Amino acid sequence: MLFRKKMDPRCAYCARGTRINEEEVACVKRGVVPAEHHCRSFRYDPLKRVPPRPVKLEASDWKPEDFSL
Repeated sequence: MLFRKKMDPRCAYCARGTRINEEEVACVKRGVVPAEHHCRSFRYDPLKRVPPRPVKLEASDWKPEDFSL
């Protein structure tokens, strides 16, 4: 997911932007913009992208019978 060819451009993970807080990015070209914003100068930086956290497994629902053959 981090290195997809078709990536929705967002200033939050652009090489030209620096994240100020959760909602704003300081862009070299545009100044302070929302993190969801994008422009023609977008350049993807995979190291800035934070992937979504995996879903937590609910182990309380499992019984020993579920693990036997």
